[in-house]
Amino acid sequence: MPESPLLSVQVHHQMGNFDLDMAFTIERWPVLLFGPSGAGKSTLLRILAGLETPHSARISLGDQVLIDSAKGIRQKPGSHGVQMVAQRPALFPHLTVRQNIAFGLRGRQQQRIEELLEKFALRAFADRSTQMLSGGERQRVALARALAPRPKLLLLDEAFVGLDAVSKQAILTDVASLVKEENISILHVSHDVTDAFLLNLNVLKIQHGRLSEQGVAAEVLSSERAVALSALQ
Repeated sequence: MPESPLLSVQVHHQMGNFDLDMAFTIERWPVLLFGPSGAGKSTLLRILAGLETPHSARISLGDQVLIDSAKGIRQKPGSHGVQMVAQRPALFPHLTVRQNIAFGLRGRQQQRIEELLEKFALRAFADRSTQMLSGGERQRVALARALAPRPKLLLLDEAFVGLDAVSKQAILTDVASLVKEENISILHVSHDVTDAFLLNLNVLKIQHGRLSEQGVAAEVLSSERAVALSALQ
């Protein structure tokens, strides 16, 4: 199995009074992006996904340059091995579950579609409109669609917020199994400190558009874990 690609980021982006300015390298996956609301987490993910153009940046994933402002390089969304799933999945309501998963795949690739319908327990809903699905089922479709082209990097922006604990755990188990099989790197935005410790995640902690700490969860999120545990007592 090939090694997971190294992600190198240097980015500066200003939106009104907010200034995103950070540089970091990720060598070990998966990674949790942690910080308060308004810290710049979603903005950073949108830049990585190619959905937002930064004022200046140089971002590379392995040997592929995603963005280099100085050289005028900017890969199109979906064409550079990076896929993103947000809290509210942007599915096509006029398409079936099967058609949503197939969207963006080159050729029919029927075997891949069937594999993902099975993996994410969607076979029974394959020919239904996504409007007829529950929130957890729609999120499964969004994940299957994002994983269909076998991306190098999967970005999860609060993708499991609003799901009950059982649905969340089931989806996490399915995702973890597939990304391990296909060597897909994950950058995951979440406010759930417990997940970071259970999964032994590496953490990027950001505040006010700046990287404040980087390391393993036990080191970076020790104070947040203590607060979370005291709240349960």
